[in-house]
Amino acid sequence: MEDRNVESLWTHVHWLVVLGQQGSYTAAAARLGVSKASVSQNIAELERSAGVALVRRTTRSVRLTEAGQRLADEAREPYERIAHTFASVRDLAGSPRGLLRVTAPVALARQQLVPRIAGFLRANPQVRLELDLSDRLSSLAMEGFDLAIRHAAAVPDTHVAWKLCETRSVLVASRAYLRHRTAPAEPGDLGAHDCLYYPRAHDVPTWTFQSERRGASERVTVPVAGPLAANNSEALRDAAMTGLGIALLPDFSAQSALKSRRLVRVLPRWTPVGTFAEHLYAIRPYASHVPLAVTAFVQFLRDAFKDGFQQFDGDE
Repeated sequence: MEDRNVESLWTHVHWLVVLGQQGSYTAAAARLGVSKASVSQNIAELERSAGVALVRRTTRSVRLTEAGQRLADEAREPYERIAHTFASVRDLAGSPRGLLRVTAPVALARQQLVPRIAGFLRANPQVRLELDLSDRLSSLAMEGFDLAIRHAAAVPDTHVAWKLCETRSVLVASRAYLRHRTAPAEPGDLGAHDCLYYPRAHDVPTWTFQSERRGASERVTVPVAGPLAANNSEALRDAAMTGLGIALLPDFSAQSALKSRRLVRVLPRWTPVGTFAEHLYAIRPYASHVPLAVTAFVQFLRDAFKDGFQQFDGDE
């Protein structure tokens, strides 16, 4: 056993906590902002000082041993308290500062968030923004994110959320496609069309529509099929613009193409429902202290998206 003063190992223990959360040296290094070799070296030093294996390595992942998990579990809460206390002390300076880690969906971030970010960063020059573009639902606390932007129907009770705006789904196609195919008049007509859709597990793809007619609500679900399915609305939008078929998109993906008339709405009197969520949220893990940078960015998001994405030229 290597005889080291335990105070010299605080950083090593913290890195073990992060390694346990991330499940790989590469991800832990990215989270900590250090090299993979540095993480590996620190963990090896910690194991020598502890005199017991703390990490179990396999060809695909890294997992903590029973001893490593016990150490990480006991250390996690004190480190979180230290981080929150440091953030509150730093905020005494009176202006937002520090690293802000945000995760957001790919299409929304590329089309709607990134074009707006420059204004926020210029107004807050001491804030550094790390943006993770991902459509998967992350564990914010486990992966170290301060905030998530999510297109969701609801948010977990363990998180705090601000509704940024309402969203809706729109059915679109290019003029070129509609020149060569008879435009559908009713949802049931979509069976004769090439539809571009978002795959949902192994279910048969369907789209559901609702219409208000003569004071009564009518809802119809129709099966769809076509040459392309993609789990990214930006890809479906671009495919629709080439004339490949009719696509169902969230409004934040369709907005620019509808404004430029590269796409037009299909079945405008029918409202698509159930495919995409109807609200956009900013979500953060619950914490007793919220850094000024998080508060400032949430306010920026609320101002930026307050009008939603439904201002389409030619809307009926």
